[in-house]
Amino acid sequence: MIQRDLAPKLLAAAELFPAVTLTGPRQSGKSTLCRGLFPNHPYVNLEAPDERGFALSDPRGFLAQFPDGAVIDEVQRAPEITSYLQEIIDRDPRPGRWILTGSQNFALHESVSQSLAGRTAILHLLPLCWNELTRFDNPPKTLDEAILSGGYPRIFDKGLKPADWLSSYVATYVERDVRSLSNIGDLQAFQRFIELCAGRTGQLLNYSSLANDCGVTQPTAKFWIGLLEASFIAFRLRPFHTNLRKRLTKMPKLHFYDSGLACWLLNIQTTEQLRSHPLRGLLFESWVASEILKHRTNLGERPNLSFYRTRSGLESDLLLERPKGITLIEVKASQTPSQSMFKAIGLVAEHLEHEPGILDSMVVYGGDKEQKRTAGQIIPWSKVCKQTWTSE
Repeated sequence: MIQRDLAPKLLAAAELFPAVTLTGPRQSGKSTLCRGLFPNHPYVNLEAPDERGFALSDPRGFLAQFPDGAVIDEVQRAPEITSYLQEIIDRDPRPGRWILTGSQNFALHESVSQSLAGRTAILHLLPLCWNELTRFDNPPKTLDEAILSGGYPRIFDKGLKPADWLSSYVATYVERDVRSLSNIGDLQAFQRFIELCAGRTGQLLNYSSLANDCGVTQPTAKFWIGLLEASFIAFRLRPFHTNLRKRLTKMPKLHFYDSGLACWLLNIQTTEQLRSHPLRGLLFESWVASEILKHRTNLGERPNLSFYRTRSGLESDLLLERPKGITLIEVKASQTPSQSMFKAIGLVAEHLEHEPGILDSMVVYGGDKEQKRTAGQIIPWSKVCKQTWTSE
C-alpha cells in the first residue's frame, strides 16, 4: 500500500494522546494505514460477529486482552466500549496505546465525545487525494480518468474497474451502513435519493426540490443528507457570510467526496460518456473542492471552505478563509487558459473589498499549463495538490 499523506499527523497524535480515533468512509484505507503504522499493536475488527459479541457482552474482559493497547477497528459497532476505555486510560495515560477506527462519523463521534473527551485525538481519512493516487504504478493519466476513477484505494491497489467495484460498494453501503445508521424501511427510495443527489453535485442544495423529486418529505430529505454526511459520502459547502448588507444566497452547495462514486450513481462508466456529459463541469468542481478539503484534512486543519454567490448569480466557486485574508478560487473545465477566467472572481473581489483582504485569486482548470497573470494564478488540474491550501 502507498504512503498516505495523513500518516505523519497520525503518528504525531499517537505521541501526544493515549488514544487516536480515525474516522472516514468505509474502504478509505483506515485499517491498512493503522496496521501499517502500528505493527506491534494487536489488531481486532468489531465487524467480526464473535469479536463484536465479546466486546458487547463483556467489555472489561474484551479490553483486558490488550494490556498494552490495540488497534480496534469499526469501534462504533460497540460504542459502549469507549466508556470502559476511559477507565483504562485514566489509570494508564501512556500515549499511543489505543488506535480506534470507525466509518460512521456521528455514531462514533457521540460515544467518543462523551467518554474520551481530552483523551483522544480525532482525525479523518478520506479517499485518496491526487498526490496519493500518483504513487500507484498506473494512476489516471487524464482529468476525465481522474474524475471517473475517484479515489477509493482498492480500485488502484487491485487494478479494478471503477464501475464494478463501486457497484458493490453502493450495495454494501445501502444495505448495511444505512440500516445501522437509521431505521430506513424503503432502501430503494434511499438509493434513488443518493442518485438524485449525485445529479446535484456542485449545485445549490434545494431541499424542497430534492424531496419532491424523490417523493419524500422535506424533513426526510434533510435527515437523509445528514446520513450521507455522517458516512462521508457527501458534504455541504456553506455559503460565505459577510457583514456587508449584500443579497447573498443562504443555500449550501452539495459536493461528493468521491467523484468516481458520483459518476457511477449518474451511470457514467466511460471517459467518453463523461467527456460529453452535461454535468462534467460540476463534477470537476466537486473534484477540486474535495481535493482541497482532503489536503487540509490530511494536515489536521479545519476546512474553512465556503463559496460566494449573490442572488443575482455572481459567484466564486470556492473561498478559502485564512488569517491573512481570503483566497478566491474559480473552477473551469476548459483546457485553454484565458484572462476571462478571472472575470467572476474579479467582481467578487470588488464585492469583498471591505472584508478581510483578498490574499490571492486562483483558477483551477482542465488544462496542463501553469501561468501567473496579473489577475492571479492559473493552475492545472494535476497540480491542485501542489498548492499550499493551509491556513498560513
